[in-house]
Amino acid sequence: MTVYLELTSEFNAGRLRAIICSGQAVVLHRLAMASKDGDWILREDPEALGHVLAVLARRNARYRFGAPLDLGWLRGGWSAHLEFSHGGLRVRTDFFTRPPRVSDSELARLWREQEGRNPPFTDARILAEMKKTARQKDYPFIGELARRMSDPRDRLRFSRSADELIELAGAEPALASELAAERPLLTRVGAGRRALAEALQLEMLDLIEADEHRLGRYRDASAAWAGLWPSVERELSGRPLIEAHQTLVARARGTLPEAST
Repeated sequence: MTVYLELTSEFNAGRLRAIICSGQAVVLHRLAMASKDGDWILREDPEALGHVLAVLARRNARYRFGAPLDLGWLRGGWSAHLEFSHGGLRVRTDFFTRPPRVSDSELARLWREQEGRNPPFTDARILAEMKKTARQKDYPFIGELARRMSDPRDRLRFSRSADELIELAGAEPALASELAAERPLLTRVGAGRRALAEALQLEMLDLIEADEHRLGRYRDASAAWAGLWPSVERELSGRPLIEAHQTLVARARGTLPEAST
């Protein structure tokens, strides 16, 4: 069992509080051999955050630059970043409660469907949305995830292959026409393989730019916090995590806005 699965089991002792997402979820979908860090979606309630913080405290974790593991910031879409040593390696852990591009209804569905699963991790549809990042290397994963989706509606939404989209639209022309309002490149299916492949590239660039804009809002909102961070990090150094967390929350208030806009 990897340290990330160990952590997930500890996070969810007695109750589902944490769902594996991002890179480790790609591994669990068997689309990659390994991922260099761990990401979890947490329940947005004080008990869940307190429990996760206690698990990390037992592992002598410390904060990296980011928001506190606190409801105020997590509700605003921020993420908290911590790390600890394990077997001579640095284990990096990232947490958020509101993953980008995932609607409230989809998130509620995820929590319902992952109840009782071991390990709990994001399904193909939600993981594909989360992979619409500013990194071009994430887009092949979206295409592979689309191939694992059984619903033709989802495959039309997420496929990254011109050939597959032409085949899907040919089998479900009415559905492809309906979804064109949501995914405009579907209007290019009749224009042929080359035109559709070009549309897929342009769509990827649009998605990359949208995520860069989203990240830019958080970067701008955290500029003052970034300037303060070296002194905060020195203040937290050597302190037990629970004590360090309380200090971090106090220092972040008034400097790191709870929302990015």
